[in-house]
Amino acid sequence: FVTLAVLVALNRLNIRRLLPYLLLGALLWFFVLQSGVHATLAGVALALCIPMGKPEEEACSPLLFLEEKMHYWVAFAVVPIFGFANAGVSLSGITLANLIDPVPLGVALGLFVGKQIGVFLAAVLAIRAGLAVLPEGSNWVQLYGVAILCGIGFTMSLFIGNLAFPGSQHLIDEVKVGVLIGSGLAAVAGIVLLRSRFSRH
Repeated sequence: FVTLAVLVALNRLNIRRLLPYLLLGALLWFFVLQSGVHATLAGVALALCIPMGKPEEEACSPLLFLEEKMHYWVAFAVVPIFGFANAGVSLSGITLANLIDPVPLGVALGLFVGKQIGVFLAAVLAIRAGLAVLPEGSNWVQLYGVAILCGIGFTMSLFIGNLAFPGSQHLIDEVKVGVLIGSGLAAVAGIVLLRSRFSRH
């Protein structure tokens, strides 16, 4: 409570430097974790205390600055690691030979190949038929890159896997491995393609 009160006081005093907030936020996270309450609440409380308003002489507020600096780390490192850790995948006993079994191979190809083909062709047909338009300033290659990124999928893929193989934990684990591989390939390929296109334009 004392740590949170100090954070609120810093906000009310309009302290704009991030370092005091981050140090106290880490301390708050530790105390909340030790209390048995879910430690993510400390992050919510910290975000509410960091100043969001922006004086005219500042380019952006401290909270917006922190958000911009953390965005790529969160989107491309923290969230994927969180999803991997919470997918419940046991890698014990899984060899390279298991990766080409029909179930993980089918799931991975469905996400990485099937989705990009389906999404891209559906978009092309809709645009050609006049039902949709290509966004201004974009091109077909960029649209294809977005279609590749559509292969990133966890929740629905895991849900369907559990429905397809009820009571078979081994097959469900293979589905999860396929989801991780397919989503990983889609993420890497999509990012590489889009970054290469945007770097040229």
